[in-house]
Amino acid sequence: DLLGVVLGVACFFRAPYSLFSYCSLEMIERSPKPSFLCSPAKYAKRCRCGSSASLTTTSLSIAAALSRQYRASVSNAHDVPSAAPKETGRRTVLPGRCTDNSHIGILSILYNNIGKDLSRVSMPVALNEPLNFLQRVSEELEYPELLDIANHTDDPYQRMVYVAVFSISGYAWASWRNRYKPFNPVLGETYESVREDRGFRYVAEQVSHHPPVSACHAESENFTFWQDQRWKNKFWGKSVEIVSTGMVNVTLPRYGDHYEWNKAVTCIHSVFSQQRWLEHYGDVVIRNLKNDICTCKMTFLKSRYGGGESSKNEVQGVVLDKAGTVVHRFGGSWHEGIFCDTLPNPQCIWKPNVQPEDHYEYYGFSQYAREQNELTPELRPLLPPTDTRFRPDQRLLEEGKVAEADKRKDEVEEKQRERRKELAKRGEEHIPRFFRKTQDDAGREVWVSNGTYWKIRENPGFANTTNLDLW
Repeated sequence: DLLGVVLGVACFFRAPYSLFSYCSLEMIERSPKPSFLCSPAKYAKRCRCGSSASLTTTSLSIAAALSRQYRASVSNAHDVPSAAPKETGRRTVLPGRCTDNSHIGILSILYNNIGKDLSRVSMPVALNEPLNFLQRVSEELEYPELLDIANHTDDPYQRMVYVAVFSISGYAWASWRNRYKPFNPVLGETYESVREDRGFRYVAEQVSHHPPVSACHAESENFTFWQDQRWKNKFWGKSVEIVSTGMVNVTLPRYGDHYEWNKAVTCIHSVFSQQRWLEHYGDVVIRNLKNDICTCKMTFLKSRYGGGESSKNEVQGVVLDKAGTVVHRFGGSWHEGIFCDTLPNPQCIWKPNVQPEDHYEYYGFSQYAREQNELTPELRPLLPPTDTRFRPDQRLLEEGKVAEADKRKDEVEEKQRERRKELAKRGEEHIPRFFRKTQDDAGREVWVSNGTYWKIRENPGFANTTNLDLW
């Protein structure tokens, strides 16, 4: 819980700029199209010095120029209409406003737990937002229309662009959510999200506690999405870095495509300050495991020193054919939008939905985030009792009852410890209910859906089955 508090994200010191330093300007001039993200005809002169330092400086200046171009194009573009209806009938505000956690000294908590396994240290509930990690991952599906479009795009290179922009859209929440952390799911906790307005359904389960692993699966008529998320944490003194070691998968049924990609590194800076801020950086590669027609390579850029707000949250990418030639180029920022200037009709492909005016008062939640923990009378009897919506400490925090939430959080965590002890006494291990462990084509251990959740939900219904008592 602690390094999740340490807010779940990462350090600034060694961001990879490899997509830019990969190719020299001489290589660029020989290429039939600009190699990688560089466009020297517009932004740079020929350079033959061979100095890695000079090359890096030139490459970064090219990257900066491209970033300015993309951000200007996004800014000047009309808003991209969302496929989801504006009125969904779901709640638009939370029961209580966000809590004040400015009095909590994270540094003193760290000091008092020197030498301990920080992932096992319980943190004050006021550091949390009233969503948990299973729900946070579901926010990566706020813009499924990008995959809907991809599944109806015949050109494989353009299809890859839409998949890539979908992968970027999953980071948009982070621009407004740097003051609180999500609840850590307890072992066996589940979450479902049925979104008729967006055409998909989603289920997630906490399949391992130490190390923590969250598995999820979403499906619609246009795509299937799944991943299991596991993390490596690095604490750098004033910032925390979290490196995801899981892979994200998407299949598009119309073309039989199976896309796979890694996630960028996430970092929270000034972690002990109320002015902490968050960024993503690093290289992301998207491959189609069913064919090698094209590959997408993206770089999430570190903020440039002295660059101000205009240099934050930048991302650039290219779609390459088999020969490594750039077919499409796109860029922008993961909190403002992405522009592709190589499509037949250059356009802003995606912009995030407008934040509610009062988002700061409600944990920085978007409208979509506010809907995640809603529990209606119609939904209640359909859910298993392990669903996050029934978690008492999270519900109390959502209602603004911080002291009561703190007490119940301790009880929930103690109950989890007792279950673990009972299993150990019997020489047993926890067996996840809705996901199974297997290996992917690369030999990596992964968790995938066993296909039972929606079948049980329909018949006989979770109320007529044996369920874990988590709370």
